[in-house]
Amino acid sequence: MLISHQLRPFRISDENVIREIYAEAIEGQCVGFYTSDQIRAWASLAWLPGVIDGSLRAGKGWVSCENNFIAAFAIRNPLNRLALLYCRSRLARRGHATALLNRVEKEAKAEGINKLVTEASLLSSSLLTRQGWLLKKTEGIEIGGIDFQRFLMEKYL
Repeated sequence: MLISHQLRPFRISDENVIREIYAEAIEGQCVGFYTSDQIRAWASLAWLPGVIDGSLRAGKGWVSCENNFIAAFAIRNPLNRLALLYCRSRLARRGHATALLNRVEKEAKAEGINKLVTEASLLSSSLLTRQGWLLKKTEGIEIGGIDFQRFLMEKYL
């Protein structure tokens, strides 16, 4: 089945839907990659004040729609950092994240940015690697008292 990715700029009016996608993506796609405690702690960040608010309000991003329904989103904040990239579980592996990455990278390059950086999860690091991102290093972090490992990645544009 051919899927048409309709990309449009993120709007602040999308905020609640974006939070839902954030939590749903983690709860639905991270089983097998993370423990249930890790999934619960990470997904809860969608609704905690101050955690993703800055990226949603100050960042620049795009949403990918399928049949006029937001399937995925990507936000840069600051403009040289991919801060958020999430896709609804039931619409994953249909090219939404790839289309968003291509758009974000093209836009950043047009703005004169020559390198993007991000802190990727175990789940997203493989997608980013396939798209030409390079692993700089791994680091340990804590979310809600639970240990995580994330991957600091970069891509020269």
